[in-house]
Amino acid sequence: MPNEPKILAFFDEPTNTVSYLVVDPAAKEAAVIDPVLDYDHRSGKATTTSADAILAKAKADGLTITLVLETHAHADHLSGAPYIKLKTGAKVGIGEHIREVQKIFRPIFNAYDVSGDGSEFDLLFKDGEHIKLGSLDIEVIHTPGHTPACIVYKIGSHVFVGDTLFMPDYGTARADFPGGSARQLYHSMKKLLSLPPETRLYMCHDYKAPGRDHYAWETTVSEERAKNPHIHDGVTEDDYVAMREARDAKLAAPMLLLPSIQVNIRAGKMPQPDANGITYLKIPVTLTA
Repeated sequence: MPNEPKILAFFDEPTNTVSYLVVDPAAKEAAVIDPVLDYDHRSGKATTTSADAILAKAKADGLTITLVLETHAHADHLSGAPYIKLKTGAKVGIGEHIREVQKIFRPIFNAYDVSGDGSEFDLLFKDGEHIKLGSLDIEVIHTPGHTPACIVYKIGSHVFVGDTLFMPDYGTARADFPGGSARQLYHSMKKLLSLPPETRLYMCHDYKAPGRDHYAWETTVSEERAKNPHIHDGVTEDDYVAMREARDAKLAAPMLLLPSIQVNIRAGKMPQPDANGITYLKIPVTLTA
């Protein structure tokens, strides 16, 4: 019987993001999924408090971090991947369709230092690819819809879903970012919900559903199928698309959308400093009548 991973969650309340330290207990080898760089949009200051907490736990437990795994180019937080790579030598991986995301956003930010071929990342994963973490086998599943590059990581009966799903009492992710598709998202979610009912699902975000006074980020396939108001059994593809597109039309942009995207398509690295040695993030401005 294959080894089961040990899974430790780290919740960042300012961005409602859950990062995970996934451990092969036998090999003492670990991967970090979706790490956060703490960024204050009002001051432009960034700190590594969240990533340091993960590193401290890994050190205390005698773990070697060898991988940093991104589920997608996040639009709501800056990635802490480069810092963890700097401290551990871990390789940073993401789905191969990050190339499409880079090409979509490169002209928006006039960011022509961005490759468009994904080479900012150490590893680009294909759908169905298998990665080794010690003795653990990690399967990559492509789940486009929220973004073209979204993937999930499946380790036995444990699945890290990124923004493909939210908790059963909250619903599903938006699909209106450039390259997103509610119809694709429906099929991606159905792919996940066809897994065995006891499969455990680990969210990337939680916002406390109405009536729930605590954060939560673990559920099962069976709970999603029975209770999720957006995608429970019985919701048709056309029903979902109509609902999702109507909801998305009323949503404001995430507060950290503009800084997050331009950093995260660079594998979490900041743009090159200007001649004065200062790094700047760009804010495209659109004047409307």
